[in-house]
Amino acid sequence: MTIGKGKRPRDPNQLAKWIVEQSTEEARPTPPPPTGLSAYMAAMGRKGGMVGGKRRLVTMTPEARKRAAAKAAHARWGKKS
Repeated sequence: MTIGKGKRPRDPNQLAKWIVEQSTEEARPTPPPPTGLSAYMAAMGRKGGMVGGKRRLVTMTPEARKRAAAKAAHARWGKKS
């Protein structure tokens, strides 16, 4: 009989055994997440975020920058619908 996930047994005797096993089992330690991979992915995300705005500014035309600024200003200070 599996403990933890899955269906509860219907038989009263098996159900009682299952409940006792659930309440008396030792707490299983959860393995820690891989720190090297997590730190690496966080650094990659920061690097992309730092580059994105600068690269976008270089590639936009002055008219496109003006439209983006107007849209941002309207979103921030425009009338709420």
